[in-house]
Amino acid sequence: MTPQRLDASALVVFVFLFALVTVVGFVASRWRRADLDQLHEWGLGGRRFGTLVTWFLLGGDLYTAYTFIAVPALVFGAGALGFFALPYTVITYPFVFVVMPRLWSVSHKHGYITAADFVRGRFDSGALALAVAVTGILATMPYIALQLVGIQVVLGAMGIQGDLPLIIAFVILAAYTYQSGLRAPALIAVVKDAIIYVTVIAAVVVVPMKLGGYGRIFDAVPPQKLILAPQQQTAYATLALGSALALFLYPHSMTGVLSSSGRSVIRRNTAMLPAYSFLLGLIALLGYMAIAAGVDRSDAFKAGFAQYGTNFAVPALFLSAFPAWFVGFAFASIAIGALVPAAIMSIAAANLFTRNIYREFLRRGAPPRRSRPWRSSPPWS
Repeated sequence: MTPQRLDASALVVFVFLFALVTVVGFVASRWRRADLDQLHEWGLGGRRFGTLVTWFLLGGDLYTAYTFIAVPALVFGAGALGFFALPYTVITYPFVFVVMPRLWSVSHKHGYITAADFVRGRFDSGALALAVAVTGILATMPYIALQLVGIQVVLGAMGIQGDLPLIIAFVILAAYTYQSGLRAPALIAVVKDAIIYVTVIAAVVVVPMKLGGYGRIFDAVPPQKLILAPQQQTAYATLALGSALALFLYPHSMTGVLSSSGRSVIRRNTAMLPAYSFLLGLIALLGYMAIAAGVDRSDAFKAGFAQYGTNFAVPALFLSAFPAWFVGFAFASIAIGALVPAAIMSIAAANLFTRNIYREFLRRGAPPRRSRPWRSSPPWS
């Protein structure tokens, strides 16, 4: 099945949805008005997000363009190994349920905004807090880059080449993130989740119908890609466990947790977030659908995005299976799915730099605009 080039209707739908979330991003500064020069308001939404907003925010934070592009691409290229993403998201939630409510309580009491703040207070070590902050920023950079790759892939699939459109998208992202802080991705995450659910449900219904059902899809997949090879089993298990332990150590995950309004909000979200794992399983199946649809590297070359490797699998599948207007809708969901986590990651990195590097080592005693002084109360309770 050879993917077709898009017509103008796809670009119109894509631009409309992208413009919509841009407007939402700028308007978000007026939502729950507060002094956004205070870092806890700008970077944590004033710690006032309830269950519903936190659910969308954490979902938008954790399930990114990586989910929509890289996971099915790994399944497309490596087979069953790509499904490691399912158990690791399930493993991590019991850990979050036990640990994060307590962390939230301590952080709320003492005004901590970052994980490095907590380390600084708990161990009274600026050097250790600096190490945590620098590690967090460095770990976040490639994650942000991955979101930009997701945008670049869908732009390339629409025939938009070059770096300028990506730069424009990033400038827009930076502008509304600077103005609205965490409120922007929190509101945009609602739009993002809605269109992603529509896209995924349409894909898992329409594509199998066109291919003759799920039985034929699995029949078309080479047997070695349906199950793990013996030499893959240890890698699968350790990759899933290591990813689970690391997920909520990322600064953007911590930002989502600390923006919650209370411990009960975190617990309720921990119970509900596995719904996203179900969605992730459906998305991973797109890799098998691409194999059954006959997508290959020659199709990617014809579509003009062979340089993205197996990341072309989902765009090529959508180009083959859907009318142009819906492809624009689906590609917009992927691009918006990159904007939300990129914004949260940028905010998390900014929080770490402001609190734990700039104010601690570069300008001690800086005025508390978009920052707060260290509390003198005990660091642990």
